[in-house]
Amino acid sequence: MEVVIAPGPALARLAADAIEALLRHRPDAVLGLATGSSPLAVYDELARRHAEDGLSFADARAFMLDEYVGLPAGHPERYRNVIDREIASRVDFAPDAVQGPDGLAADLADACAQYERAIADAGGVDVQLLGIGTDGHVAFNEPGSSLASRTRIKTLTRQTREDNARFFDGDLDQVPTHCLTQGLATIMSARHLVLLATGRGKAEAVHQLVEGPVSAMWPATILQHHPHVTVLVDDAAASRLQLADYYRETYAAKPAWQGL
Repeated sequence: MEVVIAPGPALARLAADAIEALLRHRPDAVLGLATGSSPLAVYDELARRHAEDGLSFADARAFMLDEYVGLPAGHPERYRNVIDREIASRVDFAPDAVQGPDGLAADLADACAQYERAIADAGGVDVQLLGIGTDGHVAFNEPGSSLASRTRIKTLTRQTREDNARFFDGDLDQVPTHCLTQGLATIMSARHLVLLATGRGKAEAVHQLVEGPVSAMWPATILQHHPHVTVLVDDAAASRLQLADYYRETYAAKPAWQGL
């Protein structure tokens, strides 16, 4: 696990660098897209590179991490609409190149199984963007989630719903109770995981992720077992890291050719 501590704008550029390097090398790469606040600056940077530098997504495919259950197709906070608004419509993805779990399916269990098959049939995800919740969840894998879980329906904790109420005019009652989410084992199948976290509110979760024991109580800690994880954090999110100085030293001494 590589930990990079830098100002927020630099973190977005680094994440975009990883995606651009992949697409320049393999135009038909498979990307993993996250929602929430953490990746927004990354999407802005990728859209800018598409418009100004010709970065193309035309042959790429992408899979979303999760989706609310029951939100109408036209709801602005339905994650398929969020992803379309924030990145898919701003670049040149082909029609239907971006897929997400179907939170309106009549048979949700079957929809989850189909989504797992679609990811496998695409050859798996090459680079997966991630955020982390204040309670250590990744995607919607809440504390107590199985570390071997696959795409499934989950019940959101009150903390997660309170955190997400800002997207629903601050009204907790509007935030869905259920979601479909890639499981922790599904996420761990991606070849490169890039997790972004900013702000002091994420400091304890980042500390547990990087330096704590692997535990279902902090689901993100399973990432310690992945062979290629990049954790991008600002000073505030890094404020609880005991080895923060070491992480800064190792990144400063990193060979330029190595990339993320």
